[in-house]
Amino acid sequence: QVQLVESGGGLVQPGGSLRLSCAASRSIFSIAANNAMGWYRQAPGKQRELVALITTGGATNYADSVKGRFTISRDNKNTVYLQMNSLKPEDTAVYYCTARWDGTDYWGQGTQVTVSS
Repeated sequence: QVQLVESGGGLVQPGGSLRLSCAASRSIFSIAANNAMGWYRQAPGKQRELVALITTGGATNYADSVKGRFTISRDNKNTVYLQMNSLKPEDTAVYYCTARWDGTDYWGQGTQVTVSS
């Protein structure tokens, strides 16, 4: 029973930056539970992979391929952000917001990120 609304995707040149946002219809981070929000991505012909996540307690996890370039953050209610710097063509994918709320996983519709010159 959580809706996720993603924004911020688009077309950028290699080396550029984008900031993704995802707002949940529930207060994911304002309740005492093991909740989390994050981002996965899926490129054509590839498996969906974890990009980054952040928990209620503030712990973060990143894919090795984005460490040092991407930063995940959140507010204290329902929104998660992904700051993507130094973008590479291999970052091109559909990025999906995800939320774990009361032990159930929810997914956004996805937002396209294309890195190309």
